[in-house]
Amino acid sequence: MKEMNKAKIIDKKSDRSVKSERDLLAKLNHPFIINMHYSFQDSDNLYLIMDLLTGGDLRFHICKKRYFTEDQTKFFISCILLGLEYIHHYHIIHRDIKPENLVLDSKGYVHITDFGIAKIQQTNNHKETSGTPGYMSPEVLCGQNHTIAVDYFALGVMGYEFMLGVRPYLGKSRKEIKEKVMAKQVIIHKNDIKEGWSLEAADCINRMLQRKPAKRLGVNGTHEVKKHIWFKNYPWSDLYNNKLISPFIPPIEDNFDYKYCNNVEKQGLKTKERYAEIIISDNYKSLFNNYFYFNRYDMKYQENASLYPNIHEKMYKIMNPHNRNRSVVTDFSNYRRFSNNKKINVNDSNNPLLVNHGRAFSAMGVIPNKAFLEANNYINNRKFIKKKAILDNYKLEANKSKKNIFVNDKGSNKNKTSINKIKIFMVNNNTGNTGNQGSTNGNTDTSSKDKENYNSSNTVKNCLTKIKK
Repeated sequence: MKEMNKAKIIDKKSDRSVKSERDLLAKLNHPFIINMHYSFQDSDNLYLIMDLLTGGDLRFHICKKRYFTEDQTKFFISCILLGLEYIHHYHIIHRDIKPENLVLDSKGYVHITDFGIAKIQQTNNHKETSGTPGYMSPEVLCGQNHTIAVDYFALGVMGYEFMLGVRPYLGKSRKEIKEKVMAKQVIIHKNDIKEGWSLEAADCINRMLQRKPAKRLGVNGTHEVKKHIWFKNYPWSDLYNNKLISPFIPPIEDNFDYKYCNNVEKQGLKTKERYAEIIISDNYKSLFNNYFYFNRYDMKYQENASLYPNIHEKMYKIMNPHNRNRSVVTDFSNYRRFSNNKKINVNDSNNPLLVNHGRAFSAMGVIPNKAFLEANNYINNRKFIKKKAILDNYKLEANKSKKNIFVNDKGSNKNKTSINKIKIFMVNNNTGNTGNQGSTNGNTDTSSKDKENYNSSNTVKNCLTKIKK
């Protein structure tokens, strides 16, 4: 689940890239990219529910190993080529191919992710210069029009890095990297080839690293790279059908650095003020309209048609943010989340995967199974605590007005608290008598103290109005 804070997105002026990523992923579906299944939002965040890949990204593993073997690099590049072949067929340029955006599954297959700056190819795109400088092609660095060839240059940079353990062009800034790219053409010479690597591999990497797009391998499409001698007689069909055994199987436990978790960042006073101004702005609520997405073909009809008739229509009604009727609750106890039909322990409430997806499905109004239900209850309890804090604040406000408010809450079977009874005991400080259920005893006059009590009763009514809301 990818969670993005709306205020932070608007503050960094990234709303276009966020919406563009969602729109592109809604059109794409391929085994070698990370596919989107749902997208939705709440008052604070945007959410993307995507394929679960547990092998970590290539940046983590290259930092651990520093080098990859030729067989491992060939397998990784082959997986990436299949993904690029698919997105290039729809004239989409990824423009940010790098190890951080290539994630492994448990079998060691590589999948492309992060389509935030991906664009549909246009003839005049010289102003689109976003990307990672170390993997950007010369035409993008120089602000020139570019094509799908920029993705193959990044692929050549990664091949160079996997062989030699360092990128071909290094620098502390974009300007410094640009100067080195324009200074000379990097080539892997015969003496530079690592032990265990072939001349064909070095030639393929060198041809993808060509600075002039017209001479670069892959400028006319993925088939050019596939026809290279390095990939001669490669079993592309078996690779597509996941029949090959990957030469690199990622470890189950050690494949992720937790310092990259999306923790709550420490916000300074100026940042909080900026975010507050964004939240109260007029376009905050309307900026992400139509962000909702639901993949109607996510579940296999052959497996679920008899169990859940019209399940997709029901899910659409539940998850559509414009539908205010949330009374429909669907049971997903037999629902298989993953496309490979591998069952997971649905009763394991300590599994962070289930808890995270429980949060996501809770936001959509769906309670799939016991573990998800427990995660949903956790969220409801947090909402109850927040609501209780608001009520306590109103009580303090009433006490300052010399009135006491006692609220009797009763929880329903769905863990949703509702205010059933509100009893107000109004105390007359002048006579010392106590009233019952909104009535007061004692004589009244037109003294200034009674006028204060009259103003206090208006304060109590205002508190009651807020509580009811």
